[in-house]
Amino acid sequence: MITITGTVGASGYLVTGMPVTTATQTVLKITFECGTAGTNVALCAGTIAEFTAGAVGLRLSDSGGPGFRFLTIIGTEQILGKVIYVLRMVGTAPAQFTLTID
Repeated sequence: MITITGTVGASGYLVTGMPVTTATQTVLKITFECGTAGTNVALCAGTIAEFTAGAVGLRLSDSGGPGFRFLTIIGTEQILGKVIYVLRMVGTAPAQFTLTID
């Protein structure tokens, strides 16, 4: 299990610097939450071009306000070759998030 915390501004937050690769297919359990009131963030998988453009590739999860944690269960074959990133969808303040992958 790994937990990542960060703050996403207007340009997004790149979680993985390289596209996802794996020798075996497996299922990932991902929890995602936003810790900043008045903001919502989205957990995405896509290309570097989509991240740079602030575009949602494959939406893995959304957030609610503080205190809401959302679970995503996904097979690695669905995100192969994509980077993982977070985009701020609502609000103008920097938004804190927590992402846990098991």
